[in-house]
Amino acid sequence: MFDRELYKNRNVVGRCFNRLKQCRSVATRYDKTATSYQATITIAALLQWL
Repeated sequence: MFDRELYKNRNVVGRCFNRLKQCRSVATRYDKTATSYQATITIAALLQWL
C-alpha cells in the first residue's frame, strides 16, 4: 500500500542527506575517527540551517 505521509517524510530525509553530501568533507569522509566525523556532519547541518 502507498502511504502518502510516510513517503513525504522519506522524501524529506533523502533531500536532507543529499544536501549534506554537497559538503565535500562529508561526502569523502576525510576524518579518521567517528567523533570528528560526527562533528563535521553537525557543522554541515548547522550551516545548512543558517
